[in-house]
Amino acid sequence: MAEEPSSERRSTTRRPIELKVEYKRLNTFFADYTKNISRGGTFIKTARPLPIGTEFLFKLFIPGRDEPLTIHGEVQRIVTNEDVDGDGTPDQGMAIKFVYRQGDSQPEIARTVEAIMSHSLGPRLYSRLMDVAQNKDKKKAKKENG
Repeated sequence: MAEEPSSERRSTTRRPIELKVEYKRLNTFFADYTKNISRGGTFIKTARPLPIGTEFLFKLFIPGRDEPLTIHGEVQRIVTNEDVDGDGTPDQGMAIKFVYRQGDSQPEIARTVEAIMSHSLGPRLYSRLMDVAQNKDKKKAKKENG
């Protein structure tokens, strides 16, 4: 069974959004959908999650863009069928952390994700949530540094 979800685990605010993703495992291509997204990662709904720690390349299809974003990701946790029950608990799938390699367009990915989040929430609410998240990050860093 996968580990239990915790809101303390993620460091950035996630917004519900369903976007098509494509990725390859061994010689098989998969097409699934995201459940949510943040500046640091996404959750891909799938009944076939990759093992925790797996790094892979996926394509994120965003409305209004001619080409999908190609992003490196690492599986941070999985939610299996055993973790899901019929009363509205999380979907099966895998939590993905964005991993940036040399040559990856981190600023473009960040801008695109922020635009998706802003569009989903509206600019005022998005701005307020980002202020809260930044203050939380500052407090966490201050606590860690003594």
